[in-house]
Amino acid sequence: MTKSEKVDFVINTLEELYPETPIPLDHKDPYTLLIAVLLSAQSTDARVNTITPLLFAKADNPYDMVKLTVDQIRDIIKPVGLSPMKSKGIYGLSKILIDQHDGQVPQSFEALEALPAVGHKTASVVMSQAFGIPAFPVDTHIHRLMYRWGLSTGKNVTQTEKDAKRLFPREKWNKLHLQIIFYGREYSPARGWDLEQDQITKTIGRAKFRS
Repeated sequence: MTKSEKVDFVINTLEELYPETPIPLDHKDPYTLLIAVLLSAQSTDARVNTITPLLFAKADNPYDMVKLTVDQIRDIIKPVGLSPMKSKGIYGLSKILIDQHDGQVPQSFEALEALPAVGHKTASVVMSQAFGIPAFPVDTHIHRLMYRWGLSTGKNVTQTEKDAKRLFPREKWNKLHLQIIFYGREYSPARGWDLEQDQITKTIGRAKFRS
């Protein structure tokens, strides 16, 4: 199977499995999505979705967020982990949004990545899911599966993102990255992985993954 055939197989299989791709993080606008994605670092979407309603009940926009102290934010978000860094980031980026962007989340990678605690992956999620701008955020699931499928070297997430963007059609990036995440969670996890249940890897994966 050629690499282009592998890509077509992945796209077609994922489209059959996941014709709809709801965003896993609960939010109502670009700001609440940005905060939710920031909170999801080294945590789970399910855990974040239990905490964001508590935070957003007090502050669901930057103007209300800066009325809270960093300590108050940290106390609310503590269950998601890394709360000292994340609370400072949330407060800091909210202040910058007010001071530099009229309280609005900017629609550029450069401006987003200049915000405290916002890295390239977080910026990519916001660009793709809040604004519909093509991006390919790479999380641990995508990084793992691109390697298992023989579509990337697996050296680092930067290389994986480059490979994904090179191989997959640009117009499919925003939906496809979610489809791969859903597939990774359901059929190709890092732990407790059963190749027989993982039809994509079983069909196109690297030789060493074959049973």
